[in-house]
Amino acid sequence: MPFRRSLIAALLALPACSVLPDRPHVEARRFPLVPERPAGAGRRRGRRVLLVRVMRAAPGLDSRSLRTLGADGTISADFYNEWAAPPAELAEEAIRRWLGASGLFSAVVVSGSRARPDLVLETELTALIAEPAARRARAGITAVMLSEGGGDAGRVVGQFTIEGAAPLEGGAPAAAAAAMVAALAAALTELESKVAAFS
Repeated sequence: MPFRRSLIAALLALPACSVLPDRPHVEARRFPLVPERPAGAGRRRGRRVLLVRVMRAAPGLDSRSLRTLGADGTISADFYNEWAAPPAELAEEAIRRWLGASGLFSAVVVSGSRARPDLVLETELTALIAEPAARRARAGITAVMLSEGGGDAGRVVGQFTIEGAAPLEGGAPAAAAAAMVAALAAALTELESKVAAFS
């Protein structure tokens, strides 16, 4: 009986003990994804209205975590360093601001706007990753341009696959984030040149 009482007492004491080491809480560091469009000479504003639909995210890009491609081909997600919002949401906003500042269109609007669009741009974020072994970062976008005017509504008038790259200097998360922002800027520069034909 004394052994049994000792065993019961030991079991009751277990919840008060912790076998896990005390670890300090680490706050995630958040980075903006706001590529800056280079300042250039203004041009006459286009007459067409462009609607930019919600950007889709390829598998793995629905997470805020910064992503890195290892030398062995594996992709790792850094849960302590992340974007300020899901990257596809931020990239979509960047597309609207970028094309709005380009002067190619009279207006760049979002779904739900009362403006009547002439063209619709559908996009997907296919890559946003740092590649330390290659000393670069990459951003990828696929895009489809649709006509929305007259009897041609919904007709595909253009389809593009775009990739931007930027040099990666150092292995710190801040350097990786900055390189990915620059890579997205390069991709948006190419996107602008592609959609210019439809303005």
